[in-house]
Amino acid sequence: MNRFFQRTVGLAVIVIVLLAAGLLWWGITVTDPPAQWEPVHVTLAGVWQVLYSAELPEPGLLISALAIVLVLVLFVVVSERVVASRYRRAGVEVTSLPLAPRAVMARTRGVFAGEVTVTVLIPAHNEEASLPATLLSLQQQSVPPHRVLVVADNCTDRTVEVARLHGADVFETVDNRHKKGGGLNQALEDLLPRLGDNDTVMVMDADSQIGGDFLREAIRLFTQDRALMAVGGLFEGEDGHGLLGQFQRNEYIRYQREIRRRRGRVFVLTGTASVFRASALRAVADARGSELPGTRGEVYDTFALTEDNELTIALKSLGALTISPVACTVVTELMPTWRMLWAQRLRWQRGALENLGAYGVTPQTLRYWSQQIGIGYGVLALFSYFALLLLMILAMDTWVWFPFWLGIGVLFSIERVVTAWRGGSRARIVAALVLPELVYDCFLNLAFLKGVFEIAFGRSATWKHVEHVAAKEVAG
Repeated sequence: MNRFFQRTVGLAVIVIVLLAAGLLWWGITVTDPPAQWEPVHVTLAGVWQVLYSAELPEPGLLISALAIVLVLVLFVVVSERVVASRYRRAGVEVTSLPLAPRAVMARTRGVFAGEVTVTVLIPAHNEEASLPATLLSLQQQSVPPHRVLVVADNCTDRTVEVARLHGADVFETVDNRHKKGGGLNQALEDLLPRLGDNDTVMVMDADSQIGGDFLREAIRLFTQDRALMAVGGLFEGEDGHGLLGQFQRNEYIRYQREIRRRRGRVFVLTGTASVFRASALRAVADARGSELPGTRGEVYDTFALTEDNELTIALKSLGALTISPVACTVVTELMPTWRMLWAQRLRWQRGALENLGAYGVTPQTLRYWSQQIGIGYGVLALFSYFALLLLMILAMDTWVWFPFWLGIGVLFSIERVVTAWRGGSRARIVAALVLPELVYDCFLNLAFLKGVFEIAFGRSATWKHVEHVAAKEVAG
């Protein structure tokens, strides 16, 4: 079954989105709206003559559209809550999942596994430029980590020397051909057998910096709830990179806001900085090749393009409880060019679809399937909007304003500003203009479409490492 989904996941998304679009088109045609409108002439201040149409969409169509949206939202929300509640409170039928909270609580009742410790793993391939800032953010933690281990993978620069100069231990990979996931697997194979159930492992990118209380909050949560298996970071974008950087920062600010509203219930445990119980990582490694995709004994599936997304699904498939609290902030790199952003987002999209293909349709992946289908429908809607706007411009001699849709546009603009408010004045200005962010969204949508069609037609995917340069070189 998983092989079937691996081959057809892209086609499944395409077909479902087209069916939904066809249903909407059918709804429009059966309402039999008027074939034409009679624009009204209005003169503003005796100077500017404006044509507008007071015509509204058919009430039945509006009600039907709202009803469909509410049903879909309720379906996703309720099903997600049911799955989470089932693992928290259910009985024997879910205790076979090794990381389900009820199973963990029963297994650890009356057992003291020691104080919670944090060992930080930093996978690094030629990261001498960005590594010092990352290590400094760890040294400045209000509660420092127990150990920092830089996983140097096939480095040809001074990464190993820089890590040791900043007080970190170094693990150098041997004959690794599987990039980040393979390097981490080698380090974890050596590390995990020596860690207890209350020992945790943070996996952190070499180009990110965590907030000063990140580890304090993670340790507090792990100590407070022994059923908690992972604590993820809420990431925000670094400064700089002009308008493109602001687009990305606004996007991340909105994602943070959404996770806050969900009270930390996260979609993906970010690879920029997340902390895992050692027992959870051992459970994943033991389940590989049977309950989970991958090779038995390895924590990371080296065939996955997006290892953080795949590991999140793996943990949830074993019943794990995860959270990304507000206090666990992390600043991550932004893509400085459109070309690099395209490569990043295409890899994310391909990886997400391939992970769904590997896991199939399960209670744990239902939310991810809904997300992909929702994105696909949004892509179709946005491009259809621009196409219809262009047709209207070309077909009409005079521009006609529609107060109803202008009102919808004003509400949309307000929503964009409110959701980006935390980013400051620049974020608000960019959001208020609306059109620039729509162009950015179209760019991301094209990456989504390319990813869907590539996986649907069996095209191979590639992974690209972004090389960093020292700050002084950038300034020069």
